Amino acid sequence: MKPISKKSSFGYQQVGVELYGGGLWYTWFDRDLTVGGRVIVKTETGYESKLVYINKPILRIPSLAIHLDRAVNTEGFKFNTETATIPVLETALKNAFETPEGAPHHNSLMNLIATTLGVQLDSIVNFELTLCDCQDAVIGGINDEFIFSGRLDNLMSSFCAIEALVETSSKDSLEKEENVRMVVLFDNEEIGSQSAYGANSPLVADAMGRISQSLLGKPVDMFSIRTNSFLISADMAHAVHPNFGEKHENNHRPYMHKGPVIKFNVNQRYATTAETALVIEHLSKTNDIPYQKFVVRNDSPCGSTIGPILSSELGIRTVDIGNPQLSMHSIREMCGVDDTYHCIALLKAFFEGFAALNKQLKFD
Repeated sequence: MKPISKKSSFGYQQVGVELYGGGLWYTWFDRDLTVGGRVIVKTETGYESKLVYINKPILRIPSLAIHLDRAVNTEGFKFNTETATIPVLETALKNAFETPEGAPHHNSLMNLIATTLGVQLDSIVNFELTLCDCQDAVIGGINDEFIFSGRLDNLMSSFCAIEALVETSSKDSLEKEENVRMVVLFDNEEIGSQSAYGANSPLVADAMGRISQSLLGKPVDMFSIRTNSFLISADMAHAVHPNFGEKHENNHRPYMHKGPVIKFNVNQRYATTAETALVIEHLSKTNDIPYQKFVVRNDSPCGSTIGPILSSELGIRTVDIGNPQLSMHSIREMCGVDDTYHCIALLKAFFEGFAALNKQLKFD
């Protein structure tokens, strides 16, 4: 939502929004939308940050009827991202909360947010609210083999990483651990990671330094620590599309249910090297976990991840992997159930097996 979001047009109350990252914006039309995010509330002792989610559909971006746009099916759906993506909140006729002149947001929306949080309307001083699909994630497909959800890219890898860390944090698993097992979840990857909380910030370097110094109780040689460390950059990968198989290089077509994908790119859009790919292959084969390999076609642009950013900034050996999915950056994405288990299993194997494997990697 924009800092001043109040809009109205032809008897409709609308909410001004700004587009984030590279979404498939046409998929947002005719979806049941809501809002969630962070709200700053003034209290008796200062200011407090609260998380909010409105658990009901309150917004919608309606498509233009086919009768008024006859060429849409022959010439494609073309729209202006500033003027055509303004969602409808309510009609002026049904509006029960009069908005004061000059107010930045519709009072009906702000009152709902305040009620949801259990605070007074006038205590809300600022917010960062994002529109999202109100529909819950589900298990789908005739064999219950798919996950249909928003933001699988990259909540899926985030979930798998946390789950693997939790499952390998038992006393027995950690008893002889020589390394620090760590998961970092970043904001702003879709817009280049250049933020205070992104991968291009000092966050990882500072965290590694402070953790190392705390454990050893003295200044540490971070160069040695970094060069002896290993990073799995876990994003998502492009599964081959049944209707657009030609978009993939013939020998590198990832399939659902066949395991995490190791992503390669000689132009360093992915940070994988022969040595770092070997770590994933060894752990996968040793633990009977399927895996796949992916290279983008030469005539297609290649996306990127936080892998090259952290690898170049920190000098840490890095590999890029990801579960295969369809509809990436759509409001409703799709991946395989089995690959969730495969990814968790691989990351568990990494946490528990890397220290021993690292002693066998005698590369210059």
